[in-house]
Amino acid sequence: MNRKALFASAWIVALAAFVTGAQGQGEKYNLDAGGKPCAGILDHEKNCLDPSITRNTLDRPYRGSLYDPKTYKPSQMPNFVRKGRDLIYIATPGGESDQPKISHGEGIIVLDPSTNYGFVKRIPLQGLPASMKPEEVSAMMVSPVTNYAYISTRGRLIALDLATDKIVWSRTYDPINTCCERGAVTPDGLTLVVGSNLQNFHRVIDAWTGEVKGIIPTPQSPNNHNMVMSPDGKTVFAAPNGVTLTVATMETMKPIKTITFSDHVRPLVINWDASRIYAILNNLLGFEIADVNSGKVIKRVEVPGEMWKAKWADPNQNFPGGHGAPSHAIGMTPDESELWIGDAINTQLLVFDNEGKDNWKLNMTKSLKLDHVPAWITMGLDGKLAYLSSGDVVDVKTHKVVGKLRDEFGRLIYSEKILHIQFNDKGHVTRVVDQFANGIPELVKRRMLSK
Repeated sequence: MNRKALFASAWIVALAAFVTGAQGQGEKYNLDAGGKPCAGILDHEKNCLDPSITRNTLDRPYRGSLYDPKTYKPSQMPNFVRKGRDLIYIATPGGESDQPKISHGEGIIVLDPSTNYGFVKRIPLQGLPASMKPEEVSAMMVSPVTNYAYISTRGRLIALDLATDKIVWSRTYDPINTCCERGAVTPDGLTLVVGSNLQNFHRVIDAWTGEVKGIIPTPQSPNNHNMVMSPDGKTVFAAPNGVTLTVATMETMKPIKTITFSDHVRPLVINWDASRIYAILNNLLGFEIADVNSGKVIKRVEVPGEMWKAKWADPNQNFPGGHGAPSHAIGMTPDESELWIGDAINTQLLVFDNEGKDNWKLNMTKSLKLDHVPAWITMGLDGKLAYLSSGDVVDVKTHKVVGKLRDEFGRLIYSEKILHIQFNDKGHVTRVVDQFANGIPELVKRRMLSK
């Protein structure tokens, strides 16, 4: 070993002994971020400061935290790199609700929940001249596999790449003007089932290309309007603006049964194992429950008559928020502990408690008055917040309005097509809610086990 190397080695040994000895004598010396001994005070980033600087006097104020080995991070770089985010996507024009004269233009309005639903951007979709009225958006779905959002309009189906905000494809399908309505994405993210535009069939579509893979006929359910898919992706519940709902299987793309309700079916949801359907109907403030196995309606749940029947029977009264019905909004909390409906007659949200065995009890202490009628209910990720087409954000636990959905001009957004989406730092979807507020199997099972 040469003399320089020997000297360097001896210096390192001496320094280590010095530091160890100093720390052993009351830890007089600490090592700063660069590994040098510090006879002063280490701040939270392990900078060595003279104690006189940290005394916080009027002459020289100081506000800072000290080094804590439990929380210290050698590098703060992760605080400055791009992170994933949760966003709210709202498609417009997406339902008139009770404010038909307010126009939000067309496209998708993106809001950020972390900034009190601050406006992020607007993504144009239809690219029409001002002289042409945009097509109404009838549904919005997302596949985390393709990373596309699928927007149904009264005229076409649009695939939007969420990593670039670019349209990948836009299809009208034949026969012309038969596309498109509410739809769903299969659990594997590769297939769409999309209702025709008020016709008597559903299209089964390749999620990557938009090519039609098959047709599900619903001859007894004309005027396709709303539909729900079972959590396992095996069963489709196709509801018309009529009385008879069709149940079809994805395996054969054919109907297996029908269920007839007492009046025209409006929005509907299903429970966690797809054994029950809860449907809003014309001329009812409440809902009907159907048993899927038997194909029969087994219960009618009505709000007390004094709250609505006389008003609804009076032809001189108008209730536009219900789309021609006393209600046009229904949703379950993801654990199925509650069922919510919109009350277009009294401008409020009504909450029913789940008492088990198909018993639902109206709880007016949880119900809340609103400024505008909710015509659709979307439950957010983890079921902590609900997003209403009235522009209200509701805390699911407290049943209070905690936020408002507004466009870039500060106007409340009245859309029935709202999705809560979680992205990673590459702009790829990691989680997304269903546009229908159905029960979620794992959350229902967790609630049942906690009893």
